[in-house]
Formats: sequence, C-alpha cells, structure tokens
Amino acid sequence: MSGCKVNTKLYAKSKKEGIKIALLTVNDLTLAYGEHEIIRDLSFQIQPGDFLVVVGENGVGKTTLVRALFHQLKPRHGQIEFAAGTRLGYVPQFRNLVRDYPLSVRDFVALNLPLKLTPWLSKKERQQVTSILRQTNLLPLADRPLGVASGGEKQRAYLAQALLAHPQLLILDESTASLDNEVKYELLDLVTKFQMAGLTVMFITHDWELAKHYGSRFLHLTKTGYTTGPIAELPASPKGGAE
Repeated sequence: MSGCKVNTKLYAKSKKEGIKIALLTVNDLTLAYGEHEIIRDLSFQIQPGDFLVVVGENGVGKTTLVRALFHQLKPRHGQIEFAAGTRLGYVPQFRNLVRDYPLSVRDFVALNLPLKLTPWLSKKERQQVTSILRQTNLLPLADRPLGVASGGEKQRAYLAQALLAHPQLLILDESTASLDNEVKYELLDLVTKFQMAGLTVMFITHDWELAKHYGSRFLHLTKTGYTTGPIAELPASPKGGAE
C-alpha cells in the first residue's frame, strides 16, 4: 500500500490532548439466545486510538458481541455505553460478489452517503467519495465493476465505504478471513494508517499472528470467561499459531 495517504483531519477531534473518555464501555454484559448464555459478565473499554483485537474459538460469542454493539441483540444483563456522538463503521467478512454485480467501485462506496431525495451526487459528495477512494488506493479502480475486482480490492471497497461516514470506531468483523496472507497484511497496514491518524479499531479475528502484529490491546473470549489487557500479554493461540 505504498503511496496511500490518510486525511488526518478526519480524526483530529479524537486526538486532542487531555481527552480520556472511553469510546465504548461494556459493563457486566451477559448475552443469550433464549436460555442459552453465550457471553456472561463481560466488562471492557475501548479508548480513543486503541486497536483492540477480539480473539477466541468459534462459539465463544465474538459475532454475538458485534450484534449487541449494533443493537441487533438486547443484553440479558449489563450495559453497553458509547461516548456521545460516536459513529460506527463496519467492514464484514469477505463476500465474493458475482462478476455481474451492477455497481462500480465508486458507486458501491457512495452507498454510504446520507440518503436524500435526488439520485445524483453533489459536488461535495463527489469530492468526499474521490478523497476516500484515493486514501484507500482505489482511485485507479474507481470505475471498474466491483464484481470483477480481486478479493483484496473488494475488501478495500468495503473499508472505503465504512470510512466515508467518518466513524470514530471501526469494527472489522473477520474482515481478513479467506484473503491471501499478503492481502491480509496489506489491508491491515492500510487500516493502521487510519488508526495512527486517530481512528479507533476493533478487529475480530481467529488469527493470533495478525492480532499480535497489529493490536494494541486484546480481548480474549473463551467458553468459560475472558481476559483482556495490553497486546504483549495475549497468550499463545490454543492451536499453536494462526487460526
């Protein structure tokens, strides 16, 4: 991703000296489907500028936690509190769109602009889309049909779409799964440039190697509880490496 630039003005507010308010505070959270509890008594915080990695085996509640953060699942107990005005961005797991998907990369990214009555973009909106395409190294591909883009290019399009709304907290939900190893690092290198400019990141992953390489803090979910702390304290993968 050489040559990529990040607009530091997007996240300047979150880096003002003296701001210590957590973007996200989770207190004694219990999540369940019916009578089956998935997460019990979970507490953690995400501070501005963090790169929190959430790791754990299948079935420990990583996806359930994300659903709760987006108000798709009501907690059985506990609280989820965001700092006032916190905007969320979301990049999903890789989805292999059909080759005849009708939108170009530019039009796909523009889907995250605010809804309005007119179907065309204003000059300001076109500039916003062009800016984020440039920052995510997608401008040369802007008019290419998204369906024929590579897997890494598709994920960058999802990233650009999420960043278009200037989120304070970006949630990467297994966003590197199914990508080639080199492409995984390219995508997260790009995310890190935005994080260093002030974006806060929550990365859900099975990959301990990526977690240790990019995270500043970790949340390790298990079937019996959780641990959290600085990334240097993340234990070795229970499977002995990347998952």
